[in-house]
Amino acid sequence: MNIQHHALRPATPGTRQELVSLHYGTPGQGAKAVIQASLHADEAPGMLVAHHLRRRLTELEAAGQIAGEVVLVPAANPLGMHQWLLRGHQGRFDLASGQNFNRCYVDLADTVEQVVRGQLGPDATANVACVRAALRQAVAALPEASALDSLRKSLYALAIDADIVLDLHCDGEALLHFYTTPQCWSQAEPLARCLQAEVALLAECSGGEPFDEACSTVWTRLAERFGPQLPLPHACLAVTVELRGEADVDHARAAVDAEGIVRFLQHRGLVLAADAPPLPPLRCEPTPLAGSIPLIAPRGGVVVFLREPGARVVCGEPLVDLIDPIEGEVLTLTSPVDGLFFARENRRFAMAGMPLGKVAGREPRRSGSLLSA
Repeated sequence: MNIQHHALRPATPGTRQELVSLHYGTPGQGAKAVIQASLHADEAPGMLVAHHLRRRLTELEAAGQIAGEVVLVPAANPLGMHQWLLRGHQGRFDLASGQNFNRCYVDLADTVEQVVRGQLGPDATANVACVRAALRQAVAALPEASALDSLRKSLYALAIDADIVLDLHCDGEALLHFYTTPQCWSQAEPLARCLQAEVALLAECSGGEPFDEACSTVWTRLAERFGPQLPLPHACLAVTVELRGEADVDHARAAVDAEGIVRFLQHRGLVLAADAPPLPPLRCEPTPLAGSIPLIAPRGGVVVFLREPGARVVCGEPLVDLIDPIEGEVLTLTSPVDGLFFARENRRFAMAGMPLGKVAGREPRRSGSLLSA
């Protein structure tokens, strides 16, 4: 294992923060996978899965079983890790700018197109190598006006030339689910099997420029611009994996999730295995992110959920009581669609406009930005 320390731009004099990445295998000899945990620093399940992955990858490397390069970022957000206010961890938004740590990753398609136009030809493998070199160059040229810019650039630099990018997050209370693009689904389907994901939400552009889409959709955009005469495969599978809920932090589940990731790396050939078992059965069919409908609190109050995550529900079925403790009024919110109630808020008092849960339906119903802040 090679440990690398990436110094971030100091926000103020006398301070220092760094991003740490763990590198297994040999760069340039085979495919590359990047697995990063807890970009929203107050989402702990990913860091525990990374802890178990670290042990497994160390064992596999010692046994000579890593065929490519695997990069593990065990805590992807050192800025958010130290953002505490009155004993409450604030790891989702940068307190200096108000920006979500998993938004605003620069779309590099235009920059890369200008560099590689005229260099691509009929050899798809050579085209991928050319585009990856241009992507590395484009990331290296990104400005670092703030500590947040520095963090984004460092994460981007680690992942932009990878074949596989897994961004480990979690929800409030939820089933294991993930987000990716329709173009990635054929590659992501084995991952869904290995992790036993219960929901897979697909969108070509979810809005807000999240990290996973910044790594993967550049390939789709460039392929569309160059056309079939200059073949460019979709060379990056990037997935946001939601490891259930914030409180789902225990060794047993984390070890299973880590082993699922190792099994997927075996399937992709980055980890050698002479006797790898067959992939588990698929537990979900992909549904559109535009069909995932949030429950929004129309007013504040005490939140009482009437169904657990994992419940199959029908449109109009009661899901949550919202109680005004002063007036004594009870407002019951119902499912907006037929589907799977897969995620809900972990707080039990709501403000007006607060999302309380999500139901995954099969038909696209929403447009515009599909992600919450």
